[in-house]
Amino acid sequence: MSVRLKVCGMARPDNLRAVAALRPDFLGFIFYPKSRRYATPTLTPADAAAVPATIRKVGVFVDEDTAVIQERITQYGLQAVQLHGTETPETCALLRATGVVVIKAFAIGAQFDFAQLLPYVGQVDFFLFDTAGAHPGGNGTAFDWQLLADYSLPVPYFLAGGLALEHADLLRNLQLPGLFALDLNSKFETEPGVKDANLLRQMFQQLRP
Repeated sequence: MSVRLKVCGMARPDNLRAVAALRPDFLGFIFYPKSRRYATPTLTPADAAAVPATIRKVGVFVDEDTAVIQERITQYGLQAVQLHGTETPETCALLRATGVVVIKAFAIGAQFDFAQLLPYVGQVDFFLFDTAGAHPGGNGTAFDWQLLADYSLPVPYFLAGGLALEHADLLRNLQLPGLFALDLNSKFETEPGVKDANLLRQMFQQLRP
């Protein structure tokens, strides 16, 4: 099976429809007020409800109160939550127990200690590995993917961090243990929260058999 594709940081109704027409496997909505891609001011629950049922909707949160997360899950019909802060394994397990898929994000750098992932095994469905940077996500730079060459945990992961059309050949042939999906965001934007659907279409054509 080819790797799954997620487009994150959707923030405009018309753009959401254009990207949804490409049939990504996941669409991400950022519910972090400090993000340049904050979805709540511009995307309504009705906009999210119009997304085809075959596309799983992911809400992105940073150290948010679990009650607020659960409210957004209900409002926007989210099937998954992506946690980009310092959320504990206990918080992840609490959310997972409600039936939502839990993705715990970690910022990867050369000195990343993979032992810190161990307490999350069994408490989350997926990890997401992003590039360490100034913001919790969407920094627009790639990290050294070979840091994942010896990954051995039983939790599959999303690969994020500055993935661009220029990486298509490498990504199509990437053989990394545990790789589940690719997360596309800032390198496919005309401005924060607005994706270039034509550029994404080219990427999808390159990555999908």
